[in-house]
This record gives sequence, structure tokens and C-alpha cells, in this order.
Amino acid sequence: MSRVQESIDVDVPLHTAYNQWTQFEEFPKFMEGVKEVRQLDERHNHWKTKVAGVAREFDTEIVDQLPDERVAWRTTSGDVDQKGVVTFQPLDETHTRVRLAMDVEPHGIAEKTADLTGMLDRRVKGDLGRFKDYIEERGRETGGWRGRISPGMT
Repeated sequence: MSRVQESIDVDVPLHTAYNQWTQFEEFPKFMEGVKEVRQLDERHNHWKTKVAGVAREFDTEIVDQLPDERVAWRTTSGDVDQKGVVTFQPLDETHTRVRLAMDVEPHGIAEKTADLTGMLDRRVKGDLGRFKDYIEERGRETGGWRGRISPGMT
């Protein structure tokens, strides 16, 4: 399993960055390779991606979500094996650090090659940069979900 860790500072308040990140269906607007995210309920999302020429569909479950602090997830179905967490740290009243850590098990030759060449790291770094551009250009979130999901909740 490979670990990817990236962070970026965004020029918006903590609650704005966090609220926007909870709008999973907006991810295709700033995540390269993400074609669609459909939120099924408060905990579950269905993803369609195309990375390194390989199309995938899979489901994720939010396993820990604390408003203005973190969102953690894991895959639950499909041929994608990953888990991760995004955290939010206020730098001051109008700046926030967004930090993403993700464990991914690459499948197939194309994904393993992409992992070995650092493509996944560059993709995540690019996605965070596009998130920064997206939220800073808007200056406000498109929505937000501020519920609490604790580990072990069903």
C-alpha cells in the first residue's frame, strides 16, 4: 500500500474550506480523473473515476467526520482499495491549512507504474491546488454538511 501526503494553505476561513470539502458531488470540478461522485446518504458515496486510462467505479464510507477538523473515509466496494483523512487547521481568521493523507493499493500495471513514478503524488498535489483555486475564486462554499460521524457509528 502506498501513502500519499500533501497539504496546501487556502485563503479562506476554516469553516469555508471545511464546508466546501463536504460537498462531495462538487469534487469533479477540481479533482482530475474524478468523473462523478454521487452522495448516497450522510456516510456513503459512489465514485466514477478514470486515472491513467483506467475507469473505475467504487463506493466509499465516511468513517469519521468532525466539523471544522477532519473527514476520514475508506472504500467499501469496487476494485479500489484506499483509505484516507483530510484535516483542516486554522492559520488565522482567513487562512486554513488543508492536509490530505491517503493510503492506496494500486491495482494493475498502469496504476502500479503510475504509483512508482510519483503520478499519484502529483495528482493529489494538483487536486489540492485546484481546490485552492476553486474555493478562493468563489470566496464562499457551495454548501456544507456539519454533522458528526464517529468511528463505529452505523
